[in-house]
Amino acid sequence: MVGEQVTRELAARLGEDGIDVVRVVFPDLLGTDRGRDVLVEHLPAVVHRGLSFCRAVYSTTPGGKTTENGGVLDAGLPDVIVVPDLDTLLPIPWEPGVAWCIGDAVSPADERPVDESPRQVLRRALEIFETTGLHPVVGPELEYFLCEPDEDRPNGWRPYCDEPGNVYATGRRGDSDGHLLRTLRTLSSAGLQTTGGNHEYAGGQFEINLVHSSAMDAADRAFRFKTSVKELARREGRMATFMAKPFNDGGGSGFHLHLSCHEADGRNAFQAPGTASGLSEEARWAIGGILEHAPALAALLNPTVNSYKRFGPDSLAPWLIDWGLDNRSAMLRVPAERGDTTRLELRLGDASANPYLGIAGLITATYLGIRDRIEPPRPSAGYGYDPSKAPTLPATLPDALAYLEEDTAMVEVLGKDFVRSYVDFKWEEVARFQRFVTDWEFTEYAYHL
Repeated sequence: MVGEQVTRELAARLGEDGIDVVRVVFPDLLGTDRGRDVLVEHLPAVVHRGLSFCRAVYSTTPGGKTTENGGVLDAGLPDVIVVPDLDTLLPIPWEPGVAWCIGDAVSPADERPVDESPRQVLRRALEIFETTGLHPVVGPELEYFLCEPDEDRPNGWRPYCDEPGNVYATGRRGDSDGHLLRTLRTLSSAGLQTTGGNHEYAGGQFEINLVHSSAMDAADRAFRFKTSVKELARREGRMATFMAKPFNDGGGSGFHLHLSCHEADGRNAFQAPGTASGLSEEARWAIGGILEHAPALAALLNPTVNSYKRFGPDSLAPWLIDWGLDNRSAMLRVPAERGDTTRLELRLGDASANPYLGIAGLITATYLGIRDRIEPPRPSAGYGYDPSKAPTLPATLPDALAYLEEDTAMVEVLGKDFVRSYVDFKWEEVARFQRFVTDWEFTEYAYHL
């Protein structure tokens, strides 16, 4: 724990820099930010004692209902303590006088990490992974839709600049208000290490890429990225959504993860110069592990009922459990670069995924592939939507949850208590959806039946 004198000196420096509030945030199971604003003079005490939150934050639905998972209600809604990680402290450019940092949740009784904490799930997976002697490096790519209020729409929102055909457009074409440039510059000044961005396939859809880095740092920045984009949109009276497929007549938003593994000396362990594919044994085994555990991975990387409406043939999203060499129609793509830039690109995830849990799942599947030396099948060739060539991914959230529950190797690495809490939370989501009468049902049945 950081000493009290050190935190007092830090608080004094922050004050001199015009910072009078520190926002301590942490991710819930959904990847949504929760937290508290702390006046800077109280920061030393907060670092020493932590901040108390009800443990039910990990079993609270998007609509604010507390569900019974992990025994929280039966235990009387106990606390967790969130301790600021001062190594993650950064100023918030759009909130003058405010800095923010990410916190870690621990038990008040023994200060042990809380099983439901997404950051702890990833930390556990990384500790196990590093028994291979390799160090994972991750580069996240996230897509989102920017929406504007529209009281004539049933849901109250329409895509921003909803003109067709502005794929990879730059400038004011498809972005009349300069949203992308403004957001890129702001996120860069916030220290999130963005590299670039572009308009995507659908109207109002954008993609912004982040620098590759160690897995925990990549997850921290992806978490902050999503929080920041949504907050910047709110300040403009708009809504940014990372929902997998928000509109029937548009595409879906992906969360692609680029993965390489480095040896202790920094050498890329996935490269194998002089071989036909340029891929090492470790790279092949990683591919094999990801394919082997893809059905369970879907429960983490495609975590909502809505996620599975993004999948399907000819959707530009994965549909089959396959891999290919520079093939964007495959679930797992190996980009053409070799040498130090040799990497895998997992295209399975959608943007609604919790970055910590999605990266933890990828790390776990990769670890199991290397540990068990799983050889992949031959790479797919051509347009990869032929189900006779490879098995299909789970078609619904219940299917994916069942695969995760049954994947004992994945559960062992991720943690049995975490998986039980996560699966129970998600089964409750499924049950709510199955009871809800949708607009489609009313339109389809009410007049005729």
